[in-house]
Amino acid sequence: MRKPIATLHLHFCKVLNMSSFSRKTNSPSKAPHSTARKKRPNPRGKTPSHASQKRSMPLTAAERKIIIFNKPYDTLSQFTDGDGRKTLADFISVKDVYAAGRLDRDSEGLLVLTNDGILQARLTQPGSKSPKTYWVQVEGAPTEADLARLRQGVELKDGMTLPAKVTIIDEPSIWPRTPPVRFRAAIPTTWLAITIIEGRNRQVRRMTAHIGFPTLRLIRYSVGDISLGSLQPGEWQFLSPQTT
Repeated sequence: MRKPIATLHLHFCKVLNMSSFSRKTNSPSKAPHSTARKKRPNPRGKTPSHASQKRSMPLTAAERKIIIFNKPYDTLSQFTDGDGRKTLADFISVKDVYAAGRLDRDSEGLLVLTNDGILQARLTQPGSKSPKTYWVQVEGAPTEADLARLRQGVELKDGMTLPAKVTIIDEPSIWPRTPPVRFRAAIPTTWLAITIIEGRNRQVRRMTAHIGFPTLRLIRYSVGDISLGSLQPGEWQFLSPQTT
């Protein structure tokens, strides 16, 4: 549902049969067979075509497309899937835009799509250190001492995380999830706002699990200066280039 516009050897044997040798000496001489392979042109060394040069050039404001989308739970961050699962194509019909980063199938919230490779790199490449903020519902009640570990960085299987910004927040006014989150009646839950500048696979979920508080629900609220705003699940809108 679209909302109104908003601001990739050959080894020759040295011993020859004499009869064979005499026959060969009477035959016309032939150029020696070269064992050297012809070098294939290196595609990377080719001069880029006019079309590829055009694609690498910055887009004009009129050519640039930026979409913000509230990805529902159980939806893939891609336009195609061979297993019949829900994809972006079930919601967005705009051509030639691609997700700037990914959001796990079981996560919800902000997904930025664009045809601008420069913007995509700025939002996703580690060197850009673009902040991403998540609203995270965890099982249990972490203390400030627990959260301090996330703020300092924790050791995961793929290495130490960079320090994160973590605060306890009130439950945000958001849509109910379908299907609903499974709670254990005897255990409370807590909402956290977690901001990271990395983008490892399922990083936030692994971070909270590492300190003993599994993530029950995860919603990405913002990427860089772009936020989810009031978009509801499945809704999207064009974003004005001036806002990025």
